[in-house]
Amino acid sequence: MTRILKGFLTFVSAAVLMASAITTAHAGKVRIALAETPSDELAAFFVALDRAKAMGLDYEWTAFSDEELAIQAILSGQMDIGFGTPYSVMQKSKAPIRIVFQLSKLKFFPVTSKKYSKLEDLNGEPIMLHSRGGGTESIANVIEDKLNMKFGNRSYVPGSSNRIAALIAGQTDATIVDLSNKNKLVKLHGDNFNVLPMFEVDASDEAIFGNLDWIKANEEDVNIFVKALVSVYQDMHKDPTIVRKQTDPNGPIGQLPKEVLDGLDQFYTDAVAGGLYDPNGGGMKAAKADMEWYSKAGQLTGDPASLNIDDFWYMAPLKQAAQ
Repeated sequence: MTRILKGFLTFVSAAVLMASAITTAHAGKVRIALAETPSDELAAFFVALDRAKAMGLDYEWTAFSDEELAIQAILSGQMDIGFGTPYSVMQKSKAPIRIVFQLSKLKFFPVTSKKYSKLEDLNGEPIMLHSRGGGTESIANVIEDKLNMKFGNRSYVPGSSNRIAALIAGQTDATIVDLSNKNKLVKLHGDNFNVLPMFEVDASDEAIFGNLDWIKANEEDVNIFVKALVSVYQDMHKDPTIVRKQTDPNGPIGQLPKEVLDGLDQFYTDAVAGGLYDPNGGGMKAAKADMEWYSKAGQLTGDPASLNIDDFWYMAPLKQAAQ
């Protein structure tokens, strides 16, 4: 799911002018821009949408092919709420875009052939990543910074499952994948590959964001939305099977293949145990971690300690949800 936006500031310069003009409430439904089609990773999100609807939220969602397009839709005012971690855009464009909820953390794992047993062994070695400027590349950059090392040639194959397939086929000896695919690799081929020890990360992989002017003009809707998300995240930390139990069989997740639905309990059990989700939506802890992480990853410039969190996050909806 992780993609960090780069390379469309030409678009942004025009879009910001449009976005800054969004100072009044959008009449009708809240328009949500998904960065991918519905999947097991979005099941908890759709349970939260159902709860929000029961509390009076009227919404519609559109699945974009990638995070960049979803972010562009927010910048242009075509959509109201989006998925992603658009730190580079927020800083460089000065667009009034703010994060209100951390959907997931950057819980990715270096997996390799038996040639390597620790991260330092990858100094000078080739590695396969998701995309240029993406989350896995930010992880690679931070590994280099923390361990004072340098990876060799970087190749790019989108999708953790595709990179796992490349690893199994011998097309790469090292890559970085998400929690779910790491667990599948260990279960099916654990004796043939290594999961390298990785430092703890609290920074955001995916977050909910929107135009600050729109957020303030639609405070009631945003508060309902964030409250629903917090309630689901807290409930699934108590019982990860709640997501499967409360998935609407007629909704977008309920229409996924049976094998995906049958795997939801295990997916969320593993995800909660692995620390993928913050039950309180991230808040200040996530924001501070993001400042440090994305600075080291090259997505933010300046000393992390000097960055103003209010330029990137809007905490009021989370504070309201906690009451």
